[in-house]
Amino acid sequence: MPDQVPVYISVGSNIDRERYVKAALDALAGWFGELEISPVYESEAVGFDGSPFLNLVVGVKTNLAVGELSQHFKQLEADNGRRPDAPKFSARTLDLDILTYGEAVGCLDGVELPRSEILKNAFVLRPLADVAPGVKHPICRKSYLELWQAYNTDQKLWPVNFSWQGRVISTAVC
Repeated sequence: MPDQVPVYISVGSNIDRERYVKAALDALAGWFGELEISPVYESEAVGFDGSPFLNLVVGVKTNLAVGELSQHFKQLEADNGRRPDAPKFSARTLDLDILTYGEAVGCLDGVELPRSEILKNAFVLRPLADVAPGVKHPICRKSYLELWQAYNTDQKLWPVNFSWQGRVISTAVC
């Protein structure tokens, strides 16, 4: 059996948010077993005028190829009401993106790695820095914690109270 690859996945929703984030976590746990889960953050929609999102990052280990993962995630999105023909910048029940796949760099099975959003969006970088602070970005070779500490944009996000399967994932900060 080939070595398992560490994979970080962003999870987001801005329609019936708690329901769909929990559905994603249930499915990921069913496929991969134990999950590394960041705190859950609320953030404003980026790129369109819409309801705030819930965002988090989940770490898993897998033997699946990038293309297989991508297919599983697209099917999970569709099973949870996401329309494949919806505009890129629009409300969504569930959004799952492969952020990193081990140290892979480039286009694998149609997936660009590492995902460029890591360096652009607070709602991706902050939870990634929480769940994998010492892991280094495969291209710039800085840790996600270092990248978060140097991050400087006006994107706002805040932790929210969130529990899953009886476990507190995150708490709001007053």
